[in-house]
Amino acid sequence: MSEPATNPAATSFPAPTISLPLGLEVLRTYSGVLVCLEIIFGALVWILVASSNVPVPLLQGWVMFVSVTAFFLSSAYLTLLLTGLADRISTDWNFLDVFYHFIALLFYFAAFVLEAATTAANGGAHIKPLSNSTEAVLCITYPRGNIFTVLDDRQYSINVAATIFAFVVTLCYGCSMVMGFKRWRM
Repeated sequence: MSEPATNPAATSFPAPTISLPLGLEVLRTYSGVLVCLEIIFGALVWILVASSNVPVPLLQGWVMFVSVTAFFLSSAYLTLLLTGLADRISTDWNFLDVFYHFIALLFYFAAFVLEAATTAANGGAHIKPLSNSTEAVLCITYPRGNIFTVLDDRQYSINVAATIFAFVVTLCYGCSMVMGFKRWRM
């Protein structure tokens, strides 16, 4: 007699591989703290770029896309770890962690460079109010580069802060990727 056929769908999926703790315990790890920092500082980049006048929409549009997308993906990832749903989805979470943080690192590095270029494109232009008048005069020094923006002091400060936070988020994604790579190769 022949043996009964086994269901291939029941035997082909491996158990989920995850070396991070699930639930609130994930917040006690360096990786959990880094994901929280990615979310917080990424939200600050998003808010700061949105609050500026966006002098170069093409460049800062990419910064907004990256910061908003990474914010929601990191939030979803943290939610999966906090709720324990990652244990129910059969996949190699350690590999997905490394892959996600590598892609996010590349995108955020590009966003950081573009935000820094937009901020640096101010080119020494500044707006000075005329004394004893409500009018202002625009003072332009020799522009450096192909992109030239005119930002007042407040807008320039907002763009500088967005650049700094974009760099911090890039570092957080880089550290998360390195830690995830170590977990993946254990």
